[in-house]
Amino acid sequence: MACKTVAVRDVVILGSTGSIGTQALEVIAAAPDRFQVVGLGAGGGQVELLARQALDFGVDTVAVTRATVVQDLQLAFYAEASRRGWSSGKAKLPRILAGPDAATELAAAPCDVVLNGITGSAGLRPTLAALQTGRILALANKESLVVGGRLVTSAARPDQIVAVDSEHSALAQALCGGTAAEVDRLILTASGGPFRGRSREQMRDVTPEQALAHPTWAMGRVITTNSATLVNKGLELLEAHLLYGVDLDRIDVVVHPQSVVHSMVQFVDGSTLAQCSPPDMKLPIALGLGWPERVPGAARPCDWSTATAWTFEPLDDEAFPAVELARRAGRVAGTAPAVYNAANEEAVEAFHAGTLPFLGIVDVVAAVLAEHVGESVDDVRSNWSSDDELSLERVLAADAWARQRAVQVASAMAERESAR
Repeated sequence: MACKTVAVRDVVILGSTGSIGTQALEVIAAAPDRFQVVGLGAGGGQVELLARQALDFGVDTVAVTRATVVQDLQLAFYAEASRRGWSSGKAKLPRILAGPDAATELAAAPCDVVLNGITGSAGLRPTLAALQTGRILALANKESLVVGGRLVTSAARPDQIVAVDSEHSALAQALCGGTAAEVDRLILTASGGPFRGRSREQMRDVTPEQALAHPTWAMGRVITTNSATLVNKGLELLEAHLLYGVDLDRIDVVVHPQSVVHSMVQFVDGSTLAQCSPPDMKLPIALGLGWPERVPGAARPCDWSTATAWTFEPLDDEAFPAVELARRAGRVAGTAPAVYNAANEEAVEAFHAGTLPFLGIVDVVAAVLAEHVGESVDDVRSNWSSDDELSLERVLAADAWARQRAVQVASAMAERESAR
């Protein structure tokens, strides 16, 4: 019997210098028979690393958001080529795309898979570009799906979006165990972050350094902070709803500190399927790049020869209200999730700038969301757009409004705090 061959996939990586991007390149380097990198995109804050990545993988195109770093990137290319002892004829230097639309242009470039590892709502335009040009979208940028909502899902053909978040990758794998009609509930697991078990009062004086001390995962500043507030789990709740078409009321969050069970699917007959593996993002990254084929040796498996214990506990919604706040935004839908995300991004920045207390992050999100949609699902305000009215322009307008209001609300909170 002839061995099955898997075609090599051309991959574009957006956010290549971040946590997801660097791990994706490690996965690809270990599987050169499966993947080759044709394009890299980054913000432009680490030009030396970006130059090394580009020359390591011989990419055709590099995109940077900051147009002002183009000259620095070119110099970094030459310096890296010189360090390697390459002659001018041997050095294959990629073309450079620069500016706020560079990642979007790269996402539409010829390739098989676009891995969107950009952080925040800045990933929305590249997500739409990848979908509209027919690429497989390996999505680590959950914010673009949450912000874009039906705008994104309607642009995607079936199975075009492959989740890279460990929780949603786990759900995709477990969902293979039954039909859509047989699914009862989705169960998202959460590590609980660094403040698991604390009351709201006990988190009043949390510092940025403490918020970034995640017990399990090594991630960027925004995502790590979101994990501490559990806003990240709120975004994942919305992502699961949009990806898999399961009602928000049938998606639960359970705290699992060991982070080995990445999520579960409960079926109508009482059976629950869980996807388990040691916490390592290389596994969902590899699956996202190769879906539906697995990549051998992408990550180490569980060690079943060693005694261990897994625990599960309910989420404390009083101490961590971000998940239920996200559920409310999802019920209203339209531009509400975009406001939830944008207000949070600005509040996180204020927290790390030292102008907003830790608890103020979710308080700001709640206040801005309430302004946007009113006090109840039936009491929406004039600046809210429904799913039927959704457009890129309306989403971006809601995003911009929420950022402005979040800055204002955070400043007012800081003034009241200093007056005490």
